[in-house]
Amino acid sequence: MWETTSSSLPRAIISRSALAAGATAAVRAGGHIADLRRDAWGHGVLSVAQAVTAAGAECVRVDAPGEVDALQLEGIVGVTTGEPDIDPDLLYGLPREEGAPSTRPVMRLTGRVLSTKPLRAGDAVSYGYTFRAEAATTVALVTGGYAQGIVRALGNNAHVEIDGVARAIVGRVAMDVCVVDLGSAITELGAEVTYFGGDGPLSGGIARWAEVTGMAPPELVTVAGSHAIRGWEA
Repeated sequence: MWETTSSSLPRAIISRSALAAGATAAVRAGGHIADLRRDAWGHGVLSVAQAVTAAGAECVRVDAPGEVDALQLEGIVGVTTGEPDIDPDLLYGLPREEGAPSTRPVMRLTGRVLSTKPLRAGDAVSYGYTFRAEAATTVALVTGGYAQGIVRALGNNAHVEIDGVARAIVGRVAMDVCVVDLGSAITELGAEVTYFGGDGPLSGGIARWAEVTGMAPPELVTVAGSHAIRGWEA
């Protein structure tokens, strides 16, 4: 059963198939050391280490000797020095500067619909009222805010996916929640909200985040993944 309070955290759902495919593509492209610092960029050190070494990587770069020792118990060579040379964009399915990712995104960041509310034309939402409805609409309060890496600049500038459709984030992003414009659509309380990743319209959404915030995709995905509850899917 899902929590229905603003304290609910987003979920960083890692695709096993995308991870395996990304690891294979990255290792085939060349290199010997994979970059798994910062908890494998928010994806989880152990799972990524297992995937990339199974694909043929010689070792993985991690942050601390304790991680090296833990990986050694799994038969994986970890190091805290040396320059990683396996392409991280391929490994994690992140977009390059020139466009869409070459492999499927490994992480899908999700939230949940906490509540919905009808707005009349002229009604405003969130702090500072930076969004006012131009016509009657319905908005949803969803889990995920700037404390979890949903950067404030995304308000009025990015979308999420709800029920397979891209919906605009409106108003300022709050600490633990944000507001999404549903238009005339009806959605269930507890419905899943995808911020980026997966196979739907927000599959490459992290590229838009980078454009809006001026931050690099690795920074964005690492922060979001590190502040979410990790889960798994095929």
